[in-house]
Amino acid sequence: MNTAAVAGPLALGPLVLLQLVAPAASLAAIGVPAILGRPLSERTTTRIVGGGFAAAFLAALVTLVTLVLGGFRPEVVHVGTWFSVGHHEATINLVADALSVPYVCFTAGLCWLVNAFAGKYLHREPGFTRFFVLLALFGTGMNLMVLSDSIDVLFAGWECVGISSALLIGFFHERANAVRAALRAFTTYRICDMGILVASVVIHQAVGSGDFDRLFGTDWPHGTCLVPASTATLVSLLVVFASLGKTAQVPFSSWLPRAMEGPTPSSAIFYGALSIHAGAYVLLRCEALLEAAPWARGVLVVIGTITALHAALVGRVQTDLKSMLAYASMTQASLILVEIGLGWRIVPLLHVVGHAILRSLQILRSPSALHDRHDLEAALGGPPGPGGRWLIGLLPPAWQRALYRVALDRGYEETFVARWIVRPVLGLLERADAAERAWIARLGGDEPGGRR
Repeated sequence: MNTAAVAGPLALGPLVLLQLVAPAASLAAIGVPAILGRPLSERTTTRIVGGGFAAAFLAALVTLVTLVLGGFRPEVVHVGTWFSVGHHEATINLVADALSVPYVCFTAGLCWLVNAFAGKYLHREPGFTRFFVLLALFGTGMNLMVLSDSIDVLFAGWECVGISSALLIGFFHERANAVRAALRAFTTYRICDMGILVASVVIHQAVGSGDFDRLFGTDWPHGTCLVPASTATLVSLLVVFASLGKTAQVPFSSWLPRAMEGPTPSSAIFYGALSIHAGAYVLLRCEALLEAAPWARGVLVVIGTITALHAALVGRVQTDLKSMLAYASMTQASLILVEIGLGWRIVPLLHVVGHAILRSLQILRSPSALHDRHDLEAALGGPPGPGGRWLIGLLPPAWQRALYRVALDRGYEETFVARWIVRPVLGLLERADAAERAWIARLGGDEPGGRR
């Protein structure tokens, strides 16, 4: 990636740093007093967090305007070096380009909006400060991931997003369903996050650094792959695997509808707008590698299509508004992955921004939408009746009933995963544990009966 500075009187370095430092400072400002047992008042908390996201949004907006005037030439800000051993190094660099800055704009803007909404929605909630600490952590992690110019920094932001998401799903920890949903999401994240971790190892082994400019060059979205096709394919497949968990694709989609156990503001910002699109961002960032990896692009198209059909079918039979919106988000996220797999770049970016704004506002409005529905039913003297037609109505009645049963059981996805994935893996781990215990006993001189 070119590191040429943008022409013009305004230096982008401080602005790029502000996009990351502002939410991080708000996290420290409300988190430290909470740890010391002296949490700030609700009004002060919301003002500090809102100020952090407002500063990040305005800095990103100014950066975006400067980039437009400069022809979208990227600028890399070198923050420091994590470690350096011989010719191998891990640097901490941030990049401002046509992909990262728009992402920061709508990330900070939506977090700013949700902060204002949650201040009233969670008024006098026992976990009020905890929610805003996690919101600030999420915003910091999201901006860190988006602005990263290396796989190492990206992984750090990726993990901040994952841990804050899981903790907010289980925000109402006195509810058993919320805890189970949080554990399911956390487990799914941990499994799929291995893709980013292994990809980092492969990249370091291949080019001696995690910097993206060692992998691909030229301005986004016209990157050039700088590594062999075999390396590009392996890294792309690992990144695709990691993205499947964050974007709730089959067979990792069951956590998303359960994530609605969290507060409505977190459902809007995480699972309707930002967290679910984190995988799409990473794939767009690695677009040059995907161009050299047709197998990875084929996997994206196939899995995205299957998940879109699955989510569209299952979403038709949901009886609560937030679950409907969850499956609607899953459908759109799947279509975005298909667009990326087809080689499009600007279209999926616009799709992400538009879908994030629309879905977050829909979820934020869901409580009042229910009241509006009840008022409409009262005015009409009953339900308003079915809505528009769907293509499934063209099928024979027997097929419609069969599809209805499939949709009620969520496509039998959970049954399949439990029987053919979870159970064999647990059995393998149990046998490995038994073998390890037997080997340790043998090394210790113990006989099978426990005697020495």
